[in-house]
Amino acid sequence: MTIIGILSDTHITAPTADFNRNTARAFADCDIIVHAGDLTDMTILEAFRGKEVHAVCGNVCNSRTKADLPEMKTFVVDGFLFALCHGANGPRHNIEERLFDQYPEADCIIYGHTHNPLCHRVASTLYINPGSFKGTGRYGAPGTYAIATTSKTGITAKIFDLPRS
Repeated sequence: MTIIGILSDTHITAPTADFNRNTARAFADCDIIVHAGDLTDMTILEAFRGKEVHAVCGNVCNSRTKADLPEMKTFVVDGFLFALCHGANGPRHNIEERLFDQYPEADCIIYGHTHNPLCHRVASTLYINPGSFKGTGRYGAPGTYAIATTSKTGITAKIFDLPRS
């Protein structure tokens, strides 16, 4: 069994005390961290030292981050194929269709960009969008993230709210 912490759309230029506190709480038990883009700057990943990290760049990342991180990637955890991207280079309304077309063999597809958290299956593919780790600001919405767990029977995941500051 592997526990995977998933976040996206942090939209900060450097780790803050709130960010470090929230990541420490949210991902303390995680073996792997997945960042689905718009981390803005590579220094954000410093919060996850000592953990295996998979990350992609997003549309608001700085030039260094865009040079250092791919737009899309795949990786395997416990025999399951994960596909990861930020927004699949197109409109928001059909991100999942485009991602499935690119990764039909993926067991789990993780993406960000929309700031709308979701976790659902289409046939045998699990789709996870952790939402925005930084609260959206709309109506006081807190930030969100996801935790996925692999087991012999498959992958499960759940969305969580960050505590309000």
